[in-house]
Amino acid sequence: MAKEIFMPKLSSTMQVGTVLQWFKEEGDPVEVGEPLFEIMTDKINIEVESYEDGVLLKRYFEEDDEVPINHVVGYIGEEGEEVPDLPPGESGVSSKPVSTETPNPQPEAELSDQPSEEPEKVRATPAARRVAREREVHLTEVEGSGPKGRIHQADVERFAPTATASATSGVTPLAEKVAVAEGMDLQEVEGSGPRGKVYRADVEKARQPAAQPVPPAKRVKMAGIRKAVADRMLHSKTTAPHVTLNCDIDMAEVVAMRKQLLGPIEKQTGYRLSYTEIILKATAHALKRHPNINISLEGNEIIQHDAINIGMAVALEDGLLVPVIKDADRKGLVELTVACKTAGQAAKDNKLKPDEMSGGTFTVSNLGMYAVDTFNPVINQPESAILGIGRIHEKPVGLNGQIVLRPMMGVGLSFDHRVIDGAPAAAFLTDLKAALENPFELLM
Repeated sequence: MAKEIFMPKLSSTMQVGTVLQWFKEEGDPVEVGEPLFEIMTDKINIEVESYEDGVLLKRYFEEDDEVPINHVVGYIGEEGEEVPDLPPGESGVSSKPVSTETPNPQPEAELSDQPSEEPEKVRATPAARRVAREREVHLTEVEGSGPKGRIHQADVERFAPTATASATSGVTPLAEKVAVAEGMDLQEVEGSGPRGKVYRADVEKARQPAAQPVPPAKRVKMAGIRKAVADRMLHSKTTAPHVTLNCDIDMAEVVAMRKQLLGPIEKQTGYRLSYTEIILKATAHALKRHPNINISLEGNEIIQHDAINIGMAVALEDGLLVPVIKDADRKGLVELTVACKTAGQAAKDNKLKPDEMSGGTFTVSNLGMYAVDTFNPVINQPESAILGIGRIHEKPVGLNGQIVLRPMMGVGLSFDHRVIDGAPAAAFLTDLKAALENPFELLM
């Protein structure tokens, strides 16, 4: 008795399988374990093997057909054994129950020479029907050589020996249909199937617009100042355990003081007083009161500096330079303005001398000209601490029981925790905040 071949269920989510290709023609002998056909599930492509010995009597579906799980896709039995012309069960009436090769009422009516309410039934193999459709042949005109006049593929090929280009090049009917609908030339589609056979997916892939070439990225060798900065930052970050303390400072009094000093200092020096000089002055003032922050670590020795030499980080196009303002605590705002302006310009012009960049005991890095509220700067070794300055901008704060807008500035103090503890660092930052919130004390 003929045995059904079912569409297997290969995963918990699988509902249908798509027939990719058959490895056997109707009439071919089949042995247990031989691959019968290949299917595509929602996850994988897999070959389905035969569980029976015999002859492949029937194939109800062809390539690209979607078949519900557990529906009969064919029969295996003894040669000449009768099997249904339509797939049994509900597969014959599902949303896409049978292949395009399987006859149904409408195509049979179209193929009949004498249309009637009960058109003459044509016995033909699925392969014969496929070839007939490809060569636009009416099966009623073909004489079958099989049992009871059944038409085989060879009968159609003898009747219409000229094959279409798609048939000879290996194109599934559905792929050809999609290509025609899209106006595509199948000769330009690369097939992914056996011997280059073109599937629907190949056509759909080919109609996708070609990806635009990505221009190669520009590569610049790291050298010079950029290389030196990179090496120093890496060494500092990997050898010194950084800790950063942050706070906000009310700069309202600094803003007011600067307005009063702008004219006199510019008249005396030719330079405009900036917030940088005021911050450096306040930092030097705080460092003088906290000598345990104004230190360096060289080997196993902690160097306690008497001088307060503040480095001022200056960004260049290809790196970073840190000119040092010597004895910053002994300079007034006039001297600091001249020193900072000339050092900054020399750095940008690459005219700094070696001694103008050496001997620093503490560094200030100011990003206040950008939209940066606060950041954690990297220590400029062998120094042990660095101050990062953010922008001054208005923020709502509580003052005398009221919420008011004040020009606030965020700062970050990074320090080497090997030689500076948290409490001394916090005390230094607290004094710096007090100095900037009462800046007129710096003039005394």
